[in-house]
Amino acid sequence: MAAAYKNNPTLNSQRAATRVTDEYVPIALAGYRPQIFGTAYYGTQWSESKVGSSTLSSQNVSGTTHSTTWPYGVGVTISQTIYDGLKTANSVRSAESQVRGQRELLRNTEQLVLLDAATAYMNVLQNSALLELQKQNLQALREELRAARDRFSVGEITRTDVAQAEASVATAQSELALAESNLNTSNAVFFQVIGLRPTKLTPGRPIDGLLPKTLPLAVETGLGKHPAIKSAQFAVDAGLSNVKVAEAALSPTLTLNGQASSDYNSQTYVQRTTSAAATLNLNVPIYQGGAEFANIRQSKETLGQLRIEVDVNREQVRANVVQYWGALQASKAAIESAQASVAANEIALRGVREEWRVGQRTTLDVLNAQTALFNARASLVTAQRDRVVASYAVLSATGDLNATRLGLKIATYNPKVHYEQVRDAWVGVRTPGGD
Repeated sequence: MAAAYKNNPTLNSQRAATRVTDEYVPIALAGYRPQIFGTAYYGTQWSESKVGSSTLSSQNVSGTTHSTTWPYGVGVTISQTIYDGLKTANSVRSAESQVRGQRELLRNTEQLVLLDAATAYMNVLQNSALLELQKQNLQALREELRAARDRFSVGEITRTDVAQAEASVATAQSELALAESNLNTSNAVFFQVIGLRPTKLTPGRPIDGLLPKTLPLAVETGLGKHPAIKSAQFAVDAGLSNVKVAEAALSPTLTLNGQASSDYNSQTYVQRTTSAAATLNLNVPIYQGGAEFANIRQSKETLGQLRIEVDVNREQVRANVVQYWGALQASKAAIESAQASVAANEIALRGVREEWRVGQRTTLDVLNAQTALFNARASLVTAQRDRVVASYAVLSATGDLNATRLGLKIATYNPKVHYEQVRDAWVGVRTPGGD
């Protein structure tokens, strides 16, 4: 579990997505900050002036003059928004809600990964046990075939009995190959989810001690703590802020602008011109083509959809808790039933073999008894696997399957660390991770 928490690519990808979402807050906060631009230019300018005799009453002078200058200059512009219809404030609220919602999605992904890890672990154990049972079953059937051939050679049974034993061995060989394939598949999934090769796995244990005591309490816990519900609720908060952001397009905006520049050789005989200005600009929207109204309507419809998604997630969580709780109770009953079946089939097989030796049972009866015992043992292995997986599934359905709850001895990922590192960053292109 600790290895999956650390190595799983899906979980690491979701952590990266959380860090991406963190940047929405400083992006929104930029609306409170000034914008500063520097400008510079350099070029050439040519002009021609023609003077006629009629322009001078006292002198009869005419002619054409040419001039070439090389103007250049520098300037700086500063713009500070004073009022924007609370667009920036609501953008920040929306971004912060998205961050909280993304953290819940990360927590939900952590749950799913840990559940996948537990399932993959138990699948390897199950398929390893089933493979061993298949080998034992094949060995037992081969012994039955050898005994059948010996008795056929002395005329105690017919060729039909031998053929039945041969058919059972052939079927067992095919099932053994399938069991080996299933184990290879589960090993591959184990590596995909956990990032390690399965070696020397210890038996898995259910985590009933971490589960709610009753089904109603499990449902209540899931509805109150599950990250899928909380993420949907934060999405509603973000959607409400987005409606206000869209409505800000109908509000006036007030900005303070400052500009300073120095121009050199901009005109003939003018060596330098320096200017500075400060203006307060009020922009009142009257009609902007109607897109702003469509954006407002769209954001309101999106908000309505997000509110419905909260109910969808609540009902999904409720259904999952009931489903997995039922699966857990069924697996407990299945273990008891399978254990009784194994014990009964072991006695039955011993009795059938004794009766077969004295001629009171046929070879087919022995083969059927051997198959019944194998099936009972396989059912017990499957029920034990289902028992463990169902306990993890119930904890996941209640929203409480995490590294801290499981007591994993590993440093847990804290998404708040990155958020605090970037929230108030005014400049810089390097990520806190050093990229």
